[in-house]
Amino acid sequence: MGNILCHHEGLGVYAMQALRDQLGPGAGMEWIDGGVMGLDLLPLVEDCSHLLVLDAIDAGQLAGALIELGKDAIPLYNGIRMSEHQLGFQEVLGLAKIRQALPGRLHLMGMQPADLSVGVGVSPPVAAGLVMVVERSKGVLQEWGIVI
Repeated sequence: MGNILCHHEGLGVYAMQALRDQLGPGAGMEWIDGGVMGLDLLPLVEDCSHLLVLDAIDAGQLAGALIELGKDAIPLYNGIRMSEHQLGFQEVLGLAKIRQALPGRLHLMGMQPADLSVGVGVSPPVAAGLVMVVERSKGVLQEWGIVI
């Protein structure tokens, strides 16, 4: 998830690319850059048995801190929205749960962003933290029996 045109907001996209580069495109997984697709991701989420989401996560920690949430710890609603054009990924997960189609295995992995301003690339602390996100993501995939 994320927008590579807003510095750290692109963290999920950069992490997915690094993970795909290490594991290979044919690693038995579908690699999806969810970007800012919002509600368009609902059918993809509902079709998954396992879903590892990589994203910038604001948990009020220091920039570059690893943030990891298992299925039951992920907040599924972010707040009141005025229209469907404002739906975020948390609401997509919430809708999937309401429709009883939330993936059986769901994990959110990311880092605390510091700079969400317009621009390309990430700061050195976040770039260094990307290595942790990728390594821990590989660990989750191993726990699920998807990669060895």
